This record gives sequence, C-alpha cells and structure tokens, in this order.
Amino acid sequence: MNKERKSVESVGSKRPELSLVIPCYNEEDVIRNAAVRLVQSFREMGVDSEFVLVDNGSVDNTGKIIDDLIGEGLPIVKIKVEVNQGYGYGVLQGLQASRGDMIGFTCADEQVEAQDVAKTYRIAAEAKGPKLVKVRRRFRIDGLFRRIVSITYNFVTIIMFGGLGSIDINGNPKILPREYLERMNLQSKDWFLDAEVLIKAKKLGLKVHEFNVMAQMRGGGTSHVRFSTCWEFVVNLLRYRFGGGEK
Repeated sequence: MNKERKSVESVGSKRPELSLVIPCYNEEDVIRNAAVRLVQSFREMGVDSEFVLVDNGSVDNTGKIIDDLIGEGLPIVKIKVEVNQGYGYGVLQGLQASRGDMIGFTCADEQVEAQDVAKTYRIAAEAKGPKLVKVRRRFRIDGLFRRIVSITYNFVTIIMFGGLGSIDINGNPKILPREYLERMNLQSKDWFLDAEVLIKAKKLGLKVHEFNVMAQMRGGGTSHVRFSTCWEFVVNLLRYRFGGGEK
C-alpha cells in the first residue's frame, strides 16, 4: 500500500481495545456529529477506543473539523490523503495506522446508529472464538436506483462466491481481530473492499456474524456511489472470480 499519507495525531502509546477507521470524503455536514456520537457510545460502554478519521482527499472543511475534534480532546487519529483515490484506498490508509486489538471500519454518514456500531464491537469482543461481526441494514431509506444496485450486487456476489455469511455485503461497520485483518493483505482501493474482506474471511475460515439494524437516513451531505461504481463492481467481481484477483 502507498505510504503517501499522513498527518497523524496519536492518542497514546497503549494499544487500545478497538481501532475504528472512518473514511471521510467531503463529509463536513456529518463528521462532527458522527464522531462525537461514536466516541460517546464507546465511552458509555467503557471501551478503550481510538477513532481513525481519514481525510480522504476532501476539498471542503472536513480536515479542519477533524483537527478541531482532536483539539477538543477526542480520541482521534487523523490521516490525510492528499488526493482522493477511492473509498477503499482511504480505508486502507486508516487500517495501516490502527493499533487496536480489534479493528474495524465504518462510514461517516450515520446510516447506522452509533449504539449499533458499539454493539457490533461488543458482539465481536464477547464471541466464543474469532469472528468478523457486521451489520445488515434493514428497511434502508434509499432511492430506487440505489436499491436495485444494492440488491443486484448482493445477489450476484453471493452466487459467484458462495456463502459469505452476509446478505448485505457493504453493510458496515465490520469489526474483526487484528491478526485476521493482517493476514488478509487487503488490496482494493475502491468500493470492492467490503466484498474483498468477506471473500478473504471465508478463505481464512473466519466466521461471519451478521445482525440486523434499522437503517437511518444519511445525516447530511451526498452519497458518493455513482454509475461508475456499478462498473467497478462488475469488473472486480469478474477479476476475483475468474482472473486470480483473490490472493
């Protein structure tokens, strides 16, 4: 992975129980509320956490807001990507800086409640044996195009790769033990990263636990899924299934 980054603000030398990566691309409308609510939820649970906020090439005030949150004493690590190279690239940069015993990633859009993100960690931490724990978003408030894309993508991915333990491939957060994440050698710089994690979890024999949450409306800003994203999905599915992309 590229070492281009970083403006990194460390939150301490002790390894936290959880590192949660949040890629932020032009998320000035939502990132403050999302970060504050996540920090509060994990503090209420008594979990020693760090939140790795990746300014993923934003051209708005996202980076400044992250700086302000750090200045206010929140347990945040900031990663700076100068030029956006995709959702997956931002997540990968954040994962490189993560120090927790458990590591996960989620989105900044607040479509999953902070309490449900914390619940995801609790299930993973209390599981008998290592597991990848993630959410399945129920009753999603999406437009018709987004729903069709999501349903088709989930169906085709499951058919092509067999049981992945999930029917909501892109449902986040995803939280798993550090040692399994390191063994995955993740490569995807685009939206296929979520599928890559599940495909490699299956290859490593890491069980997936998926539980239902109520999807929320996006807290602000705009979705970054475009028509070109659909083409990326198709290319990546074919490459992984038939072209040796699964490493």
